[in-house]
Amino acid sequence: MGTSTSSAAIFAYHRYMIALHGNQGTAALGWRDRESQVVRFDALAAIADLNDHTVLDAGCGHADLRAFLHRLYPAVTYCGVEQIPELMDEAVRRYGNWPQTSFVCGDFVTDPIPTADYVIASGSLNYYNDDHDYIFNAISKLYEHCKLGFVFNLLSHVIPNGLIVAYNPEVIMKHCRSLSKNVFLKNDYSNEDFTVFMYR
Repeated sequence: MGTSTSSAAIFAYHRYMIALHGNQGTAALGWRDRESQVVRFDALAAIADLNDHTVLDAGCGHADLRAFLHRLYPAVTYCGVEQIPELMDEAVRRYGNWPQTSFVCGDFVTDPIPTADYVIASGSLNYYNDDHDYIFNAISKLYEHCKLGFVFNLLSHVIPNGLIVAYNPEVIMKHCRSLSKNVFLKNDYSNEDFTVFMYR
């Protein structure tokens, strides 16, 4: 993430969750349950018809978005980016042999990442960072690496725990509109979450 302190906290959190719950289910990723993950995937996948397009999944975790997108868009080409080795290992175990699928191990904000037609970030921008501008810098970088569109979700409400943070949709939309004239907000699928669509 933006600082070594923030990054260390994220690594420690996920390794704790893996030790507590194992590395197979969504609990290792910090999701409440599989349903809360899927409802967000459903909102994100509405960005466009992704058949015959490339998708970059920023902070892919176990890369379960790969299987979800395949059911909707079987001709999609997928690349997952993940910085936590244990999560990356599980993603590769599950989907590494799938066609049109690749992975990059690294931090999608501080490390080089591929450019894709569409960039998706599901849950990976919700972590606290010491740098107040981190969220804006992350959105800007990921948008720079999309050719056609970028979609991401953020929490609008959260019980403070020092690691996960919530954002005001109006503040986020203001920044996104400084980058793109085609920005849309979806906030009708969850009481605690919203999704932003940005198009070229």
